Amino acid sequence: MAVRIDLMISLDGFATTTDQTSEVPFGEDWPRLVGAYAATRTFRERVFKDVSGSGTTGLDDDYARAYFENIGAEIMGAGMFGLHNFPDDPDWRGWWGDEPPFGCPVFVLTHRERPSIEMAGGTTFHFLSANPVDTLAQATKAANCKDVRVGGGPTVARDFLKAGLVDQLHVAITPILLGSGIRLWDDLRGLETGYTVTSETAPSGTIHLTFKR
Repeated sequence: MAVRIDLMISLDGFATTTDQTSEVPFGEDWPRLVGAYAATRTFRERVFKDVSGSGTTGLDDDYARAYFENIGAEIMGAGMFGLHNFPDDPDWRGWWGDEPPFGCPVFVLTHRERPSIEMAGGTTFHFLSANPVDTLAQATKAANCKDVRVGGGPTVARDFLKAGLVDQLHVAITPILLGSGIRLWDDLRGLETGYTVTSETAPSGTIHLTFKR
């Protein structure tokens, strides 16, 4: 069992944008940030349910496939679930659709706890207010010896990294500049200590940086 993080960031370290609206919930720059990943065959199959075989292969697809392997539980922040869009709506079920791509228990960190939501495809969202250590304990139990993925966003990922709870961090660096948003690397000086760090560059220009204990 391992605790894993996989994130896409810009060259200047931002994992989110700041121009989100209700019509464009991820922001105008989001397609540029995740374009290479979203174009892979694995992403199209797992997220868009496209089984036609279309999509890119190669290194980006290898990392996309690894993203989904052996995950027994997921941890995410309220923003990644979309709770901040409708914080007081008890019927709001997030922006992942009726069959989210997780297929496992998902623990959503929020100050507004609410009843769990069971979705199609094996995903159940659990809402809790807890610190990283206690959250990870619950997720590890639910994962049943499989890996726990800390999905994001960057603030949640940084909290788990600062607490020393992450066994493997994969960062896909997209060759664009965002200029603002939420940065992953803030307050993580010396993070590389205790990890073996490797990097590979895909034909898309994406740099895949991996920190592994």
